[in-house]
Amino acid sequence: MVSISPKIEQEVLSLPVQERLALIDKLIESLNFPKVTIIDDIWADIAEKRLLEINEGLVSSVSGNEIFSK
Repeated sequence: MVSISPKIEQEVLSLPVQERLALIDKLIESLNFPKVTIIDDIWADIAEKRLLEINEGLVSSVSGNEIFSK
């Protein structure tokens, strides 16, 4: 494993969570990793299919509270 600068690590870990998440997004984007695009496309297809099923009355939605209470 490649070691990173302790100074950079300390600075990053001291950032608020939202800023660290934004940094993670930027770092992932910078990798130009094709799987990320493929995964995004697959999730988009699944979301569109589910929305279509809901709109056509084939399935009904369930609230998150109901799911987590089970």
